[in-house]
Amino acid sequence: MDHYQEVNHILVNLFHDIIEVEDKALITEEFKDISMNDMHIIEAIGMDVPKNMSTIAKDVGVTVGTLTIAINNLVKKGYVVRQRGEQDRRVVFLSLSEKGKAAYEHHKQFHHEMTEAILKCLNEEEIITLMKALNNIRDYFKIK
Repeated sequence: MDHYQEVNHILVNLFHDIIEVEDKALITEEFKDISMNDMHIIEAIGMDVPKNMSTIAKDVGVTVGTLTIAINNLVKKGYVVRQRGEQDRRVVFLSLSEKGKAAYEHHKQFHHEMTEAILKCLNEEEIITLMKALNNIRDYFKIK
């Protein structure tokens, strides 16, 4: 197998495996009522100050209309709290409920463990090379 075929094979399998492993690790019995997309919306809302719908939609890469449907479900399930702006009642701010914060922390822990498992096997030079390669992959997908 030449380098082109080998890199292609690794990338295809890596993307598939990451999605599969993340799905199994994150959607546990406690969080079985949400999808991976929901988990990524929870991550975008974050633990800091409440965010408006447009900011979250941009972070997740969806329209505000698409996000509204997902947020309605997350509010019903008790993961997200919706608040109207005090100065402009048309603006909707989102924050995480206690249940949402637990899901956020669960997701954060998975990513921490994944990153630690990768980094512990590499020396400093290999880490720099990996970061360069990953940045190149990210840049490729940003322009597509």
